Amino acid sequence: MSSMSANTDYRRRVLDDELDELLTGLPAISIDGPKGVGKTATATRRAATIHRLDDPATLAVVLAETSGLVQGPEPILIDEWQRWQPSWDLVRRAVDDRPAPGRFLLTGSASPQTPQTHSGAGRIVTVRMRPMTLAERGGDVPTVSLARLLDGTDPIRGETGVGLREYTDEIVRGGFPGIASPSPRVQRSLLAGYIGRIVDRGFDEAGQPVRNPHGLRRWMTAFAAATGTTTTMEKIRDAATAGDGNTPARSTVQAYREALERIWVADPLPGYVPTMSRLNRLTTSPKWYLADPALAASLLGVTSDKLLSGGEGSIAVPRDGTLLGALFESLAALSVRVYAQGAEAEVAHLRTKTGDREVDFLVERHDGRVVAIEVKLAETPTPHDLRHLLWLKDRLGDDLVDMVVLTTGKRAYRRQDGVAVVPLALLGP
Repeated sequence: MSSMSANTDYRRRVLDDELDELLTGLPAISIDGPKGVGKTATATRRAATIHRLDDPATLAVVLAETSGLVQGPEPILIDEWQRWQPSWDLVRRAVDDRPAPGRFLLTGSASPQTPQTHSGAGRIVTVRMRPMTLAERGGDVPTVSLARLLDGTDPIRGETGVGLREYTDEIVRGGFPGIASPSPRVQRSLLAGYIGRIVDRGFDEAGQPVRNPHGLRRWMTAFAAATGTTTTMEKIRDAATAGDGNTPARSTVQAYREALERIWVADPLPGYVPTMSRLNRLTTSPKWYLADPALAASLLGVTSDKLLSGGEGSIAVPRDGTLLGALFESLAALSVRVYAQGAEAEVAHLRTKTGDREVDFLVERHDGRVVAIEVKLAETPTPHDLRHLLWLKDRLGDDLVDMVVLTTGKRAYRRQDGVAVVPLALLGP
């Protein structure tokens, strides 16, 4: 798998197709996501007028004549709109006055603390932009489509040369085009700097001042160690403070978590809430992920070689399997969520309250069709690996249109029991 090029050529994203369609019928769209994810580059390609509110000179001009923010050739892009939150209401009122399609694009890397500020129902539609999936980074051309899986029409085929080493390299490299480098050492420095900016400025921008940067970084590292688990905030807090006797208050930890979500760096996956009664006693606790597994790898101080040798990083929390397995699942989660959004589907995880049954991802379309996905750090899954998928098929019947296990193998195929075995590199939108 080739790494992301360091040049400035634009690489088309899955979100581009969604935006092209939405702009034909919606007056205003807000693209939300963490810094460096590519929001500005994607929006700029469609904008006729651009206001970059993170530029002090531009912001000064806007403050001198606020009406100018919503005037000019359209579409009008307001980049980093949260730097001057009244811009949201200006756009909302402009849309009320003239609700023509394709008028405004907004980008934001932090959501406001006050939810009412972010209200624009019926006028401004928000879409999420995540880091690049494997397909978006320029690896193998996908041969299995999540949208077709949801339709029940994918034939399951294809081969890849991507192996465990390449997957591990992509885990630690990450999918942020804004901080990409072909040099592993430079890439590690860029990721470390990115995390440093989150600690130094990101929490302040999210309305959460940081009084103890060291304690915050330790907690973020423990949160990274909890990747792919449903472990409690209490256990994460304990892991962050093991041995130093300086445990932060519960309210502080909760504020940390909320701030990470407001700047789109934390990306928890909700528990599945079934619309039918055939499933009960399910936990709604989220499964923890950061926006990109590379952030977790950087916080934990692990390289590709360390992960491949079974290294666990600077902090560990209770979980099944290896850290590499958890980060591979996080890479899969990133891809599945991006592809699901393009297919107008939602993603959740399933886990019974007793913990005896769990499925990594349930992708549910608006009509109730479900694709169940397991992730295995293996080339070939065993019958034991597939037992929860087959159990779920018995419970959901025809509502479960497909069962998939994502692997590190070389070939996509369908087993006799109906389960599709798909190398992660071959999964696409």
